[in-house]
Amino acid sequence: MDKAALAERYARVKAMLPGGVVLVAVSKTRTVEEVQALYDLGQRDFGENYPQELRDKQPLLPPDIRWHFIGHLQGNKVKYVAPFAFLVHGVDSEKLLDELDKRAASAGRILGVLLQVHIAQEETKHGFLPDELRALCATAPLQHRWPNLQFRGLMGMATNTEDQARVRHEFHALALLRQELAASGAVDPRAFTELSMGMTGDLREALAEGSTMVRIGTAIFGQRG
Repeated sequence: MDKAALAERYARVKAMLPGGVVLVAVSKTRTVEEVQALYDLGQRDFGENYPQELRDKQPLLPPDIRWHFIGHLQGNKVKYVAPFAFLVHGVDSEKLLDELDKRAASAGRILGVLLQVHIAQEETKHGFLPDELRALCATAPLQHRWPNLQFRGLMGMATNTEDQARVRHEFHALALLRQELAASGAVDPRAFTELSMGMTGDLREALAEGSTMVRIGTAIFGQRG
């Protein structure tokens, strides 16, 4: 591992981000040594895609790391991340909310979650449809149904396309939906402030539409060997 190159790439990515935007360094399949090296440069927010990998890494690394689970999470794997995850990004069903709430209660903690919205023109992406979220929020405050979860905002993945206008349109729609839901009375508007959108390929478009969290891996850690 070339620590000087890592530091250079990290500085370059950080320089692209406006103040207040959280950089989540995507550390899936990266070694404990790589994560530690980035931690030593000052990074604290790391994103993992695989529950067992996150479970195995967490005890080997500093306790003040804020672990973000950013992959598609199956209900039977919630037990691996709920005891210590800082924020779960891809929450895409009521069933998953039920399981997260149950596991958070068992761990004696309040777990931060982002509701994933299906904004892309691709069937492979996960998430609630916007109208499904509106219907969910129309019934009662979400905190009443899931008291061990803190609803922190929305997460979305844009269509994988070179059409920048389409990508910006999808991110813009997500930003408007967050504002709408924050004003609905179904969530605490003081907490429901996050927009997790933007990766290496669509970072500029996401930032232009108000992203508060970006998920960047290869541009920081480099190509895998």
